[in-house]
Amino acid sequence: MFVLMSTAGVPCAHADEERQEDAAMQLKRTRLFNAEGDRDWGKRRIIGGNTTNMIELNNIKYEWAYKLYRAMMNNFWIPEEIPLADDARQYDLLSDDERRSYNKVLSFLIFMDSLLTHNLPNINEYITAPEVNLCLTVHAFQEAVHSQSYGYVLDSVVNPATRDQIYNEWRNDDHLLRRNQFITDLFEEFIENPTDRNLMKTIVANYILEGVYFYAGFGFFFVLGRQGKMLGTVSEIKFIQRDELTHLAIFRNLYHEIIRENPGIVTPDMEEEFVEMMRTAVQHEIAWGQYVTQGKIVGLTDALIDAYIKYLANLRLQSLNLPILYPEIKEHPMPWMDSFAAINSHKTDFFEQRVTNYTKAGNLNWDDL
Repeated sequence: MFVLMSTAGVPCAHADEERQEDAAMQLKRTRLFNAEGDRDWGKRRIIGGNTTNMIELNNIKYEWAYKLYRAMMNNFWIPEEIPLADDARQYDLLSDDERRSYNKVLSFLIFMDSLLTHNLPNINEYITAPEVNLCLTVHAFQEAVHSQSYGYVLDSVVNPATRDQIYNEWRNDDHLLRRNQFITDLFEEFIENPTDRNLMKTIVANYILEGVYFYAGFGFFFVLGRQGKMLGTVSEIKFIQRDELTHLAIFRNLYHEIIRENPGIVTPDMEEEFVEMMRTAVQHEIAWGQYVTQGKIVGLTDALIDAYIKYLANLRLQSLNLPILYPEIKEHPMPWMDSFAAINSHKTDFFEQRVTNYTKAGNLNWDDL
């Protein structure tokens, strides 16, 4: 399947059985250009393929990847086209608890999207299907746009001192630093040791990040927006969440496609590890959501945060064909949220709060891709 490498980078033709049990198979980084690469799409593989590294969009194997690429391109948006003048006026009118939550949620989103922008190329270097390379490249670009949107929000809504405090929050808040470190460590493990096992772990880590790890923060903004507060920031978050749904679909499809092409790559003990990764992420997200809101945000109680994140975790695990963790959670605890999160879902003053929508694909069901 893959080439097992020695520490000197030389293929080991006769690695002993003990080493094969202790170490997963090493992946090979794709060459910038592989003159001996195979253009036959029928031989193309997500990992371990013999790619030329040339992008041929007239020669597609993974139709889901091309559909996602086109949808992501159609989702293009510009943060500065969403007016934030009302948010700047409303910020000082928020309660102390609302401002605290607003600042802390932004501090986490800024950290994670910055991390993703830098890390996605590390994964892309080992993917040997050009249509999937395109998806991951646009994904990284969109994370950069998210960072741009946060910078725009901070420049427009808060004063410079508060802006610097938000950017440095992870230095001063041990809770924030711990949860950032959890995902970062999983990514670093793959960078330092790019095995097939660590690749699957980093794929699941990205899936968890896109599908669970952001959502207490998103929920806070949607609850705020439902009350007619900070609607410009809420619009920015809506566009960001729409992007995250496509990112979620990328990693779900990568997970299933790699398993299909490489039977046995995910073992029962790995599946147990993935479920435990989800359990840890759920604990982090619930604790974080409850910590930043402190039960003082109208419409977002500790119990609702707990049920919402567990509900999402069950959905994400089912989508990977993994056992759910919280069978007692059967229904969405805040069913209004999905419709509210849709682009252009709330009426606003056209001159004060114009919501821009470029896409014709905003209502696609990503579970069908």
